[in-house]
Amino acid sequence: MTRPLDFSRLRRTSLYSRASKVSFRGFGVPPRRGMSFARFLDGLPDYLAAKDFRAVVSAIARTRRRGAPVLLGIGAHFIKVGLSPLLLQGIRDGVFTAVAMNGAGVIHDVELALAGKTSEDVAARLPDGSFGMAGETAQFVHGALADGVPAGLGFGAAVGRAIASSKARYREKSLLGEAYRLGVPVTVHVAVGADIVHMHPEADGATIGEGSLRDFRTFCSLVAGLSGGVYVNVGSAVILPEVFLKAVSVARNLGHPLSRITTVNMDFLRQYRPDVNVVTRPTQGGGKGYHLIGPHEILFPLLMAAIAEQRG
Repeated sequence: MTRPLDFSRLRRTSLYSRASKVSFRGFGVPPRRGMSFARFLDGLPDYLAAKDFRAVVSAIARTRRRGAPVLLGIGAHFIKVGLSPLLLQGIRDGVFTAVAMNGAGVIHDVELALAGKTSEDVAARLPDGSFGMAGETAQFVHGALADGVPAGLGFGAAVGRAIASSKARYREKSLLGEAYRLGVPVTVHVAVGADIVHMHPEADGATIGEGSLRDFRTFCSLVAGLSGGVYVNVGSAVILPEVFLKAVSVARNLGHPLSRITTVNMDFLRQYRPDVNVVTRPTQGGGKGYHLIGPHEILFPLLMAAIAEQRG
């Protein structure tokens, strides 16, 4: 028969001398009506995601004070949830020095510039084959590429120039158009066949590919200058994490160590490619990676407001 252990012989320690990871010093402060945003931020708990949020804000503000770059990569959902005005303000305020996006982001930005609306009901339109068949969207994008790429522009600049010089009713609210007007690079990274405009007869694979490859090489140049800077990936689960990892490899192959970079992934879920390709692998040689998990339409405005407070 097995005899129970004698617990009276356990060696115990003192709570008062034991090291602890949590104390009242890091606890949150209850918000009050009329509290300033700065006070609200100061009152956040100093643990886990709130601590990482503060660290990311400080890293971006500190990076821009030193004049080092902050690059932002966005998925198309970023535009669909209404964040373009905040990003444009961040560009104008000098928070972000360049932007990268996928092909779907271009579609939403173009549709908003042309018609002030975007994002069709896929489930309702797929059964009759009308999903993705808006002629104006495809004609504008491919017309912009047909004019801009032979002139030496990349995908993003070609579409941005076309929007900025057009008579589109909402052109001044366009991310691509305003970034082009302000001289801020926006690179576009396309997976051929993934975007609705690829279904249209105007689509030219050589032009799409050449424009996107130019943008990849421009993005590699931007990443090569990222030492001491920050890269933020918002809402791209596959395309931009893959593009960023390749750009890091190209930069290091050409002698740019990227040894002091901060990387940030912001998304609904913690997913594989953003985890390894943005947060973990690029920072192994020196730097720090962070995950900030939550809805873009809440988390990104909080980030921008907090950065504004730190930058004064």
